[in-house]
Amino acid sequence: MPKIDLSAIPETSGSGYPAPFGGAVAPRLRQRLGDAGGLTQFGVNLLRLPPGCWSSQRHWHSEEDEFTYVVSGEVVLVSDEGEQVLQTGECAAFPANQANGHHFINRGAVTAVCLDIGSRVASDRTVYSDIDMVFDPDSDCYLHRDGRPYPPA
Repeated sequence: MPKIDLSAIPETSGSGYPAPFGGAVAPRLRQRLGDAGGLTQFGVNLLRLPPGCWSSQRHWHSEEDEFTYVVSGEVVLVSDEGEQVLQTGECAAFPANQANGHHFINRGAVTAVCLDIGSRVASDRTVYSDIDMVFDPDSDCYLHRDGRPYPPA
């Protein structure tokens, strides 16, 4: 496999969350390293979180495992257990179908860089712990918990 040129991989910002849920994640930058390398069984993303930025809304997955490694900086992991600081070289893992909503917040003064790795399961349902939202793989859209769809972002 040839070396992947990071400078050739586009950075995307924000999220596809419906309003008003995208604000806290709007400044995040993501490079889809796994896609650039042609991976199909799992995703690998380089995530840059400027000060004050969230990685996502707090969530958990029905069928996907997730793993995050802090490359540089410091983030606060917010989960059902509370808050934990993760510094450079530390990591966290989230097994599939464990209803433990989680996300990361950069409360520091410099941009934090994380490597996010997760399985890709087409039937995965994502539940957002703190808000009235789920991602439904069958309809490929965000729904209220009662099944009503959100307008597209």
